[in-house]
This record gives sequence, structure tokens and C-alpha cells, in this order.
Amino acid sequence: MGDPATGTVYPYIPNSVPAIRAGMLAEVGAASSEELYDVIPASIRLDHPLQLPGPPLSEYDLRRHVEGLLASNRPTSEVLSFLGGGCWPHFVPAVCDEIASRGEFVTAYHDGERSMLGSYQAQFEFQSMMGELTGMQMVSTTTYDWGTAAASSLIMAIQITGRHEVVVPASISPVRLREIRTICGPTATIRVVGHDANTGALDQAALRAAVTAETAAVYVEVPSFLGFLEPGAPVIGEIAKAAGALFVVGVDPSSLGVLAAPRTYGADIVCGDLQPLGIHMTAGGGNAGFIATPHEDRYIATCPTLLVSIVPTVHEGEYVFEWANFESISYGLRADSHDFAGTAQTIWAIVAGAYLALMGPQGMRELGETIMQRGAYARARLAALPGLRVAFGGAAHFKEFVVCFDQTPLSVAEINAGLREHGIYGGKDLTADFPELGKAALYCVTEIHRRQDVDRLVAALGEVLR
Repeated sequence: MGDPATGTVYPYIPNSVPAIRAGMLAEVGAASSEELYDVIPASIRLDHPLQLPGPPLSEYDLRRHVEGLLASNRPTSEVLSFLGGGCWPHFVPAVCDEIASRGEFVTAYHDGERSMLGSYQAQFEFQSMMGELTGMQMVSTTTYDWGTAAASSLIMAIQITGRHEVVVPASISPVRLREIRTICGPTATIRVVGHDANTGALDQAALRAAVTAETAAVYVEVPSFLGFLEPGAPVIGEIAKAAGALFVVGVDPSSLGVLAAPRTYGADIVCGDLQPLGIHMTAGGGNAGFIATPHEDRYIATCPTLLVSIVPTVHEGEYVFEWANFESISYGLRADSHDFAGTAQTIWAIVAGAYLALMGPQGMRELGETIMQRGAYARARLAALPGLRVAFGGAAHFKEFVVCFDQTPLSVAEINAGLREHGIYGGKDLTADFPELGKAALYCVTEIHRRQDVDRLVAALGEVLR
């Protein structure tokens, strides 16, 4: 782009040369760039020049400028982080970075039909392995994130059942709930059901009261956003199906090496996020959702994302990988679609497939066991600190857990500020989103956290709270 007022051209950004700009405007029959934006209400348009700085003199100057901006960040590689809540610190094997950077994938990971570069096969293998993890036969290509996958799953249930109410747990991620309300809002009523304060179990009496003849789906998460495992998932599924609703389960795929596949306890649709599977956090850019279902026409017809399938060619015995449902997906609907996804999500599917192939069933089991063991150690150490309490003590946990600081004089924000002085990122502050928990924070412990790391956290907390 450039500055029309001064004629300044900014390198590395296309279509900024005034002559090119004028030619493009003439081609579309517009007198000026402003004319293109007439459809945007004046009240929300910028009414003064941007006052952009002059263009950098060289590529080197531009690099130094950007690196200077990035230097203000403090990545988790430089500190000890216990932050999770939807973007988790996991070990990323070198092979995942190698696959993600290969030219065959990074430049053509979402290419046209009849791909010859192997990306469709890589996506098909990803779908197959995710099917094994979830117990499902059909797995979609990726959505934008878990929230989009959950909302799309609920819309599938609405379309399949012809009903317009969905039930979700109060322990759901606030961000995920907002996505569900935004995407499903025009077509669905969202009912929220509470949980037991000790075990985190969904209140089944309240659930039975919330489920009606208009309920399209009941949605639960295993593990929950707050880290506890839902002990009543099979019964919840039975309650949903007794009312003619679908049972939708959100999962963290890194847990499925030790937890039962959702299909085994009655899930009709499974969704979740791939970021734990060999994908860097990258400030949230590594998130990508997935949807898994049985191989039935009703799910194929309503699935909003692409399915890569094997199909025969005109030559006997020859098969190719191909899109199976383009005519029904939201990509084809474009502006009329209820969801969206970036092209990056497709390469994350390929990376997740490489991770699953590298780990194998035994590796996924060891990953899950390690996370649970280290999480249990962290909960025990933190619960022993004076004034601290681990919430939902009667529940099993995976990866995350809630620590309550009500018996301390400091707020969670003050505690986290003190921890940062020790080079530690404390848990996500839940005070605003879950006020019923009091002064609480969500702590995340994965396979990268050693006992020494937990001991360091405990020692730092002891000093901050002294």
C-alpha cells in the first residue's frame, strides 16, 4: 500500500505504486480508493490520515524495526510458564518443525483439487489417526479453533434434529462460550448447567430439567476448561439421547492416550483443538479445531469443513485423494457461512498428523500418564502451602487445575506480578470469569514441567505470599 496524499510507496507491500493503483481503480470503474469504501458507514471509518512513518530504506532496516518490536515480548522459552487455558506449553519434536517448513507443504498445504504434492494424503493420514484417538470413523479437516469446532458441531446437531436449543456446562471456557453464542446465537438458545463444587460433576438434576423436546444437543468437555474430568459423561449422554438430542463432547486430544475414546461412552460428535499435538503456541496462532463423527450420511451432509477421502480413478486399481463434500461446506458458502478458518489451520493438521505418527499409541499413552503424574505432584505441593487450596479436590484432573487464594491477602493479579519478578508466569486469573471461585487461578502442568520446576514455583509463591 502507499500514501495517496504524498505518493509515498511502501516496499514489500503490493499494489502501492501510484500508477498501479490508478490502473486498478480505472479497471473497476472507481474514481478513487475512497469510492471503494463508500459502503462502509462513515461513523466507523477513520476520518483522518494514518500519519504513517516513511518507508524503511532497506530490508535490513525493516528487519531491525520488527525485531525491536518483538523484543518487547517475553516468550515462554525465557521464563517458567504455568499458563494454559486454551493455548498450552508442550514439547514440539524437531520433526514437526521440519514437516511444517517443507516446501511441498508450506507453499501448497491448501491447494486445489487433485493435489499431486502429497498434502491430501497427509491430511487423510491425520484424519485416520484422529479417528483412532476419538473412536470415530470420520474426521474433518481443521476449523479455526476449538470454539469454532464446538459451535459448528452444535449447528450440525441443530440441522440434524431440527431443534433450536443446546445445553452447555458452566465450566466451559468463557472464550469458547462467547464463540458458541456468536456463531449459534441466531439459530439457537444456549442453556448453561452448573456443576458440583467438590467434584466438578455436571448437575444431572439440573441437566434433566434443562433438556426438553427442543434440545438439539448436550455439550460437555472431558477434561473441562477448569481441568477436572467429568465422571458422569456416560450418564449425560444417556440423558441427551433419551430426549432425542445429540451428545457432543469436547476433548483435549493429548488426553486420549489415557482417557477413553469419546465414542466408547456415547458421543455422537467429538470436537477439540490440535494445538497440543506438536504445534507451537505462537501467541495463539497454533490453534486449530477438529470435528469427528460416525460415518453416517447425516453427519457428512451437515459437516461444515472439508473431508479428504480416497476415490477410484478411471484406471482399474488406481486411487487418488480427493475432497469428498465440497458442495456442502462453509468454504463454498463464502459470505453466507456461519464460521471461518484460516489457511494456516490446514498445515496444522499436517503437523498434528506427523506428531501422532511419531508418538504412536504407546507414546500418546506415556504422554498422558506423564501429564497426570506431574499434575498430581503439583497439586499436592501447592495444596500444602499455607492459605492455598486446590479446587475440585474430589475430582481427577488432566493438565490443568484451579488454585484458590482466598485465604491470602493478595489478589491473583498481585500474586502473578510477584511471580513474574521470579521469572515465572503464574496461572490464568479466573477472578472475572468465574467469580464464584473467589480469588482463583488456572494452573497448567504438562510433560515439559519437571519436579524442579514445580518446586521452584512453590518456593516463589512462598516468598510472594510471605
